[in-house]
Parts: sequence; structure tokens; C-alpha cells
Amino acid sequence: AEPTPDIVERTWATLADGTPLVTGMKKDKGTLVLFHVTPEATWSNLPISGSFVEMLRRIVQLSRNQGAAVANAEAAATSLAPYRMIAADGTLVPPTPDARPLVPGAGPLPVTLENPPGLYGSETGVFAHNLLGGDSAFTPLARPEITVPVTTIQYAFDEQRNLKGPLVTAALVLMVLDTLAVFWMGGLLSRRPRRAGAAATAAVLLVALGALIGHADVARADDAKPGDTEAIGDISKTRIAYVLTGEPGVDSISRAGLEGLTRFLIEKTALEPGAPAGVDISKDELSFYPLIYWPIDPSAPMPSEAAIARIDAYMQQGGTVLFDTRDQFANGIGADSTSPATERLRDILGNLNVPPLEPVPSDHVLTKSFYILPEFPGRFAGSPLWVEASLEASNTENRPVRTGDGVSPIMITANDFAGAWAVDENGDPLLPTVPSDPMQRIYALH
Repeated sequence: AEPTPDIVERTWATLADGTPLVTGMKKDKGTLVLFHVTPEATWSNLPISGSFVEMLRRIVQLSRNQGAAVANAEAAATSLAPYRMIAADGTLVPPTPDARPLVPGAGPLPVTLENPPGLYGSETGVFAHNLLGGDSAFTPLARPEITVPVTTIQYAFDEQRNLKGPLVTAALVLMVLDTLAVFWMGGLLSRRPRRAGAAATAAVLLVALGALIGHADVARADDAKPGDTEAIGDISKTRIAYVLTGEPGVDSISRAGLEGLTRFLIEKTALEPGAPAGVDISKDELSFYPLIYWPIDPSAPMPSEAAIARIDAYMQQGGTVLFDTRDQFANGIGADSTSPATERLRDILGNLNVPPLEPVPSDHVLTKSFYILPEFPGRFAGSPLWVEASLEASNTENRPVRTGDGVSPIMITANDFAGAWAVDENGDPLLPTVPSDPMQRIYALH
């Protein structure tokens, strides 16, 4: 590594300031490689880094390649078997049956059909047989200069022409000719009294033919049932829905809450649900969604009987509706005092076929479906979660969970679940929990 004029050619690796770090040179039948560092990490941490190991592996591979590819002046060169060939798209593929072993020589090796470009050797060491040299360059073909007048056209392999119009027109022309031939064979065109009628018939046919020719474009019928594209998108992924109340503040929190819940499901479970959907229970299809979150807003209009009937049919067919009054701390002090949201919920449930309800018991499937949950807080805590009452069938004291799947078509809470789930675009919570307990939000997501 002395500062000779050829130090640049011998340098394999340098520091940022150009100081040689690794140098090498040919010496007799091998190569001498020098690392300009001390064995310990006093001057450089290269000897204790992973890069040092990789550099040693490359040197070993280089020595194997040299031993297999460089011809020995005193002995015959060793042939190298084809290992990987280069395909037309530049990828490495297994060698073809026509490939033959490569016999390295002292000079450049030609690329032939029997020795195509690629890698020759084995897994322990390979020799690169290149198609072109390092100084080769690709240049576009020069357009020949000719004196004959020619016209330049584009390739039209990808162009298509719709022949439906001309073919339909030809079929109609043949049909008219066939009709006229039948009239002539039947004598309708040869009799004088009917000549005017035949001429009128022919004129009508020609007018109809002209109209069809003028409108030979493809005619498309209107979709009798629009909205199929949206329906396919709704059923392509599992999505959780929320009821649109018409109040922007409530609907925005519902959407942000279900978006936060969707993120949590994607991160913690194998389920990858789609984006939440806001539904109008009076006209939207509800069977696409396994769970519908309904925030009760007393200021929103009372749903119609038809809309409530659609909710009732949805629950009867296996869907689940989560009613959330969000009024855990809005009730009065008296035993008979109820909040406006609770009153609105009673009015809605009065038109539904509601089964007997009970607070979630300790052995219910909801307490052990994914996380072990003794309670079900939301943004607020303290309100029980009401579900369909389970039948006391063949349960035993030693059984941890009741028999049956325990899927309830209705759930009622006042803890404001969406308020606890709601996050912004960065994933940060939008609303604080009451009381301010960091774990309460985690329990709500669980």
C-alpha cells in the first residue's frame, strides 16, 4: 500500500476521505489482500463488524473462482459446468440442455450457442460469462436512407375494431333481400294491382334499413337494478356499520370510533375488515353487515315504523344491533328519572320484537370470546351491557361458558363505546375517558 502511481488500481475499498482501507495485488499464482486496520478495535471497528465477515467471504469466493477459472500455465484448464443462464428478460434461469461446460482461457471467451451467457461453476464458486464487455454500449439502429417513396405506419397489433355494426347491417340487408325474393316467388311483385303495395313495402323496408344503418352503434340497456357495484363492494369485505342519525357531530364520532375499532381489529386479530359504513335504516340494505352500531340521539327524528321493522327483520335474520344511549352520567338522581336518550330508546324498542334481556353474566361468551373481560366500559364506566337472556339449559357449575354460541341480536349500553374507540388520522384518541383511566380505553377496544 505504498503511495505508488498504481495505488488507485490496487485499492479495493477506501474511507470517505480517500484513504485506502483494503488493497490487493496479483502475486505469483494468487492474490495478496491487505486490510489496513489493526486486529483490535483501537483504530477502526471494522474487525468486529459484520462487514468484515462479509468481506472475508467475498475474498474466499474470489479465491475459489480464480482457482477454477484462471488457466494454469503448467496444466490444462478445468472446465466449468453451466450453473445459471441469463434469460431474455435478464433473469437467471436453470441451464438449457444445449449448454456445454465452459473451458476458461487466458483471453476473452466468445459467447456461443453451446456457451450462452451466464454463470458457470457450482454453489461454492462461479465464473461470470458475460455477453458484452464492460465498455460496451447500446446504440439505436440507424434508419436506412432509401430513394423509394415509403410511408411510415404504426404497429396495430393492439388495436381492435368493433364489427358488430357492419355485421348486423349485412344481416339486415340479406334479410330484406330474402323477403323480396319470397315476395317475387309468390307472385306478389309480378301482379300489376299489387305493384304499388309491393313498392310501398319495399320503401318501408329500405327506410327501416337506413334507420338501422344510421344507428349501427352498440346499444346498451339501462341497468334495471342500479347499485350492484356498491353491493359487491359491501360484501367483498366484512364491514361494521353505524346508523346515520342526521346529526353531524354524532355521525362523525360514530365513524371515527368504528375506524379506530377497525384499526384495532387489523392489528390484533386475523380479521381485516373494510372501512366502516354509514347506513340509512330506512332504505339501505342491512344484511351486508354483521354488526350495526346505533348511537341514540334524542334530538334526531324518530325512525319511521317501516325503518324499525327493517331493523327487526335484520335482528331476526342473525344480525346484531348495539344500541348506545351514551348517557351514563346524564340520568337524574331519582329512581324514576331517565334521560332523553333512554326515553328515545324505549320508544324504539317498543316497536321491536325484543327478547328478554339481562346484564352480561360472568359465564357469557362475550366475557371469554377473545379477551377475558369482567366488565364492558366505553368512554364512560359503570353501565352494564344488556344482552339477550340465555336459557338455563344443560349448564353445570364446572362449565366455564354457557352452552350455545351466545350470539345476542341486541346489545344495549350507556358507556359511549364509539367515544372510546374514536381516533384521528394519526391514530390518537379524540375524546378523554371518564374517569381518566388509560386502561379504560384498552378495555373498551377489547
